[in-house]
Amino acid sequence: MAHERLQFHEMGLDDRLLKAVADLGWSKPTLIQEKVIPLALDGKDLLARARTGSGKTASYGIPVIQRILASKQNVREQDVRALIVVPTKELGHQVQIMMRQLTAYCSRDVRVADISSKVDLSTQRPILMEKPDVVVGTPSRVLAHLNAQNLVLRSSLEMLVVDEADLIFSFGFESDLKNLLCHLPNIYQSFLMSATFNEDVQTLKELLLHNPVILKLQGSQLPDSSQLQQYSIKCEEEDKFLLVYTLLKLCLVKGKTLLFVGTVDRCYRLKLFLEQFGIPACVLNSELPVQSRCHIIAQFNQGFYDYIIATDEQSLTDTAAAPQTTAGKEKKKTQKKGGKAKDKEYGVSRGVDFQNVANVINFDFPKTVESYIHRVGRTARADNPGTALSFVSHTELGLLSEVEEALTGDETNSPLKPYEFKMEQIEGFRYRCRDAMRSVTKQAVKEARLKEIKQELLNSEKLKTYFEDNPRDLQLLRHDKDLHPAVVKPHLKNVPEYLIPEALKGVVHPLTSRRRRRKEIQRPGGVIKSSFKKNIRGKNPLKSFQYTGGKNKKGKASQS
Repeated sequence: MAHERLQFHEMGLDDRLLKAVADLGWSKPTLIQEKVIPLALDGKDLLARARTGSGKTASYGIPVIQRILASKQNVREQDVRALIVVPTKELGHQVQIMMRQLTAYCSRDVRVADISSKVDLSTQRPILMEKPDVVVGTPSRVLAHLNAQNLVLRSSLEMLVVDEADLIFSFGFESDLKNLLCHLPNIYQSFLMSATFNEDVQTLKELLLHNPVILKLQGSQLPDSSQLQQYSIKCEEEDKFLLVYTLLKLCLVKGKTLLFVGTVDRCYRLKLFLEQFGIPACVLNSELPVQSRCHIIAQFNQGFYDYIIATDEQSLTDTAAAPQTTAGKEKKKTQKKGGKAKDKEYGVSRGVDFQNVANVINFDFPKTVESYIHRVGRTARADNPGTALSFVSHTELGLLSEVEEALTGDETNSPLKPYEFKMEQIEGFRYRCRDAMRSVTKQAVKEARLKEIKQELLNSEKLKTYFEDNPRDLQLLRHDKDLHPAVVKPHLKNVPEYLIPEALKGVVHPLTSRRRRRKEIQRPGGVIKSSFKKNIRGKNPLKSFQYTGGKNKKGKASQS
């Protein structure tokens, strides 16, 4: 007999909380929510492992809110009762949004404050002086406020949550977190939430938890192949650009897509390359201010654009052993790089709540198994399907083997399948890619980064007042030389009919005239007919490209 999942209304939750859950459209709890919420309400310390997108935030957010509401039935003075520690500012912002959604009907009784952003401590001091019930922040920011006596937890804290626990130490927060613990009371309830169990999580467990309940809810850290299809393609540098052009320009990848690269320079190199073909994409990296990053993510979630090129920049953790950034060190770091200082609390592959991502493309293969898991974990969230495609060069074959071994576990077959097709089918596009790459020089990439920094200066809230008082400086900045990082060649935007592979001619319809453009449906990377759009609905976005030119008996594209 199948196990009946415990429902939200059977957990003894406050009616206001149940109403907020209903507004979010959650008809039933996820597996981690079903297991964690009752144990948390019983006062247990918890160490929970569940994959990204499984509902971890709500699994601790609901019991935190419920316990605060219950305690306020007895008249008690306002105080900070819960602290949620996160490794990145983006995740802090995301947690605050979720907590506010859950407190939609009890916002007067449960107040939430996010102090993750790097503003002056004095700016956030008034918020903390009001003693919000829940404080969200990175270890460094929380410790800074504790040292400044803007925040006092020793007498009031009842619950501590460490989200994405396996990242806390790798982001350089080990000493901050240990110092932070000195400011906490002797007795409080703790939750550690993580997608993986590593040595850092074990250390945190010994530091924070007392007789914890340990929940390992998924044997696999990613969904199975019925929900998430994972492929790898062995290709070298030029072929990477050829493949990504073909996949996006011919609309063989459909839906919102994240493209992960290894460095900031690679972000802009790929963006400028795609611009040559009229394929718009946003760049997301540590050089952008957190407000800009959050705005890009929000617009992506709202469907403003389909492609984000992102870094998870594992190299940022090389400085993890150093103390948290000071003004002098930031200046030195900026001068050394000759550009804008990177934000060590930046993270895209982890924590950020991208919504309805259909595909993840690892343009540069991740350096670790954990990075692979958390990149690919951006798609196939909750019960939605997703596809992950990884480009692998000959120097990365060892990393591919490590990932395959980790994902296979006790299973017979690896879920990461080779994505095989005949390269000669798209050989006709190679000269166009080479033509585009000639415009994407190192100088063009450098100028593109500089142009974006200047745009961020114009949009910066910090400089807004200065420019109001000094309008001449704004005029001078605006009238600086126009930057044209790469000369865009108009003829590359359209795909001639004769270049379309024979196997795709019945599927792909490139732009050839204004008349066709009006009649067909405009897509970011090209145009498809409405009849074709209807036919492909519900199919795997990448599977249409997995062909040898013929069909098997079932009518599906066959592998070579």
